[in-house]
This record gives sequence, structure tokens and C-alpha cells, in this order.
Amino acid sequence: MPRRYIKRYLPNHDKIRNYQHLRFLGPLLHDPNLLHLNRRSVSGAFAVGLFMAWVPIPFQMVLAAITAIFIRVNLPISVALVWISNPLTMPPLYYFAYKIGTWVLDENPQPIHFELSTTWLTQSLSAIWQPFLLGCLIAGIVSALFGVLTIRGLWRIHVIQNWRDRKTRRKRHKNR
Repeated sequence: MPRRYIKRYLPNHDKIRNYQHLRFLGPLLHDPNLLHLNRRSVSGAFAVGLFMAWVPIPFQMVLAAITAIFIRVNLPISVALVWISNPLTMPPLYYFAYKIGTWVLDENPQPIHFELSTTWLTQSLSAIWQPFLLGCLIAGIVSALFGVLTIRGLWRIHVIQNWRDRKTRRKRHKNR
């Protein structure tokens, strides 16, 4: 894993602990896993960030940060991964979630003609909210599981490769 590269961009632990808007979390901010790059912390951060990316509410980053703090995983990674669902990617992601929900509920997808207005939001969302939210939940769980398994697998491959490299170096050093 590119730990040294990522560590350069991580914020200082004291800076996060003394951040005025996070003080209500008190001693939870003292956990070293919030900034450490270990297998559990990073894979958990991927789970939190990828799941929260599918939550269709504003300020997903705040929800991801609070969740990361409470379950003690890497805070910056979990917050950064929420940006997978940004204003450019939200329409296709949420339409995909809606399609998943209609498929699971065995409903016919309704044609959606998007307008940026509150009347459209209240009328259209009231008609599609069940398959939409179910699709978001399913996509969030699948994404989180995929993220955890991928990171843990890549981490394991990296550790095994380091062991092999170390063994080769020792062998070369011994044969000198």
C-alpha cells in the first residue's frame, strides 16, 4: 500500500482533536485509528465511505465522519470516498439504485423526466421513494462489502509480496 504517500496528506491528529466543530465527540477523537493506516482502519473506512456515498441526503461527509469516528476507522479516507457521489455522478448512480429497487420489488420502472423544482421533487419522489431507497440500501451494502474485501485482499497481497522480497534479500545477503 502507498502508506508513505498517503501519510503526507493526512491531517495532524492534534488538529482534528482541537477542531471546534468536532469537540462534541470528546474522547472519541483521541482514538489513534482515526488517522492510522492499518488493514482494519482502511478497510473499515472504505466500507463507511462507499456506503455513505449511496445515502441520498445532503452533507453525506458529516454522516461519514461521525460514523467513522464512532466505529473507529480512518476518518480522512471515509470522508474522501463519499465524493464518489458528487453532483456529476449522482444522477446516474441514483438512477441505477432506482433500477435495482424496481428490479428487487418486481415493479415496472416509471419514466422519470427530471426538472429542478420543488414540485417535481415532491411529486416524483413520492411515487418512486420505495424502490429508490431500497436500491440505495442494496447498492450501499454491496459497495461497502466490495470495498472491504478488495482492500483486505490487496493488503494481504502487498504483505505477502513484502515477505517474499524480504526472504529474497535475506537469501542474497546470506550468500555473499
